Amino acid sequence: MNLGHVVRLEEFGDRSLVTHAIMALSFVGAITAGLFVEGQLGLVSFVALLNFTAGVWIAQSVHSLGHGSAGGDYDGILNEIVDLTDTTETSGLDTGRLARLFTLIAAVTAVSLLTSAQVLEGALFSIAVVAVGSVALVTAIVGFLIALGTSYDESMGRWTAEIDRQETGNPEFADSRK
Repeated sequence: MNLGHVVRLEEFGDRSLVTHAIMALSFVGAITAGLFVEGQLGLVSFVALLNFTAGVWIAQSVHSLGHGSAGGDYDGILNEIVDLTDTTETSGLDTGRLARLFTLIAAVTAVSLLTSAQVLEGALFSIAVVAVGSVALVTAIVGFLIALGTSYDESMGRWTAEIDRQETGNPEFADSRK
């Protein structure tokens, strides 16, 4: 079966862009429903859309973690939209990507909690605080693991290249390793 439009989603970055668009639309829908739709319909719509956004967010985080461990070349959603890649070689933890992720987590968490405070009361608000905080924590942990795994893979690649360079350039080094 040849589905031409599905071929467009073969690249991880393209799938990620679609997933982020779905998250953005459902999050804006949740905030809009929570603030502007009156009564039970607004309350249920807010909670349902916020939960859907959280589920997609965690699924995207886990999907990214799996892609990062498989050696993919995905560098974040911003690089899919605008090329922000730095041509200089970096070493260590990808702090720029991690900082962008934590900023996004903080902004989405703040908006979610502020809207929840306006829409929910009593025990429902307490549950929402725990739920939103849990999603933020899981996303932050997965983001840190992705950054750490990428740094580890780059470090191992540099060490392997250095060992290969020394073996080919110095026959005595190669003999001493036997």
